Amino acid sequence: MRLDLTGRTALVTGSTGQLGRVIARTLAECGADVVLHYRGSEAKALELHAEISAMGRNVMIVQADITRLDSVSAMRDAVAAGLGSIDIIVANAVIQYEWTSVLEQPVEDYVSQFESCVLQSVHLAKAFIPGMQAKGKGRFIGINTECAMQNFPGQSAYTAGKRGMDGVYRVLAKEVGGDGITVNQVAPGWTISERDRENGTERNEGYESTVPLKRRGTDQEIANAVAFLASDLSSFITGTYLPVNGGNVMPGI
Repeated sequence: MRLDLTGRTALVTGSTGQLGRVIARTLAECGADVVLHYRGSEAKALELHAEISAMGRNVMIVQADITRLDSVSAMRDAVAAGLGSIDIIVANAVIQYEWTSVLEQPVEDYVSQFESCVLQSVHLAKAFIPGMQAKGKGRFIGINTECAMQNFPGQSAYTAGKRGMDGVYRVLAKEVGGDGITVNQVAPGWTISERDRENGTERNEGYESTVPLKRRGTDQEIANAVAFLASDLSSFITGTYLPVNGGNVMPGI
């Protein structure tokens, strides 16, 4: 058994971010051609493009505002002209902001989280799932968070967006399952990123003490879960919210 994505094309939104870069590289290492989406970091997109091209993969860069359907639709058309149809969607892009209490959080932050979590996924579905339906197969994967289960103080805007996203994915999984399309979510914990390695901030004893595996996960471990859900090895898995957080949150039955 091999995790082989040869002959498939994956679109990773927010591919220039800390986690997005690792996901894009990992899918390429598994054999996939990759579409690198960015909103403002063209230099990082070009750097990643060169890296993945060196692996021998087909790769292209697309710029789009994932909060607008017209922009996502234009991205779809550009991808179709450049690499053809998409087999794997990874909705990874997210808008960042400062966390604070419900009473202090600006209303605009709730709007931005709805747009980047819920509407991004809706726009991507409307733009790309018809092409998957035509082929009778596809993988639609969203990056959620363990915070959606924790609901800690200060997380309200973030969890509101991610919990709304969860509802969309569960409904979508039921709507398109008959077309051979799986719809799943990966929910990372507080993940060690390239920035942590550069700054020496990989360890946090307070957080680690709450995790059954007693450590933080890595960006590569998150990307591995995404690659699994993108592969044929996950062919009978859909509608799942998969925590990749060392057991820090555990969905009940």
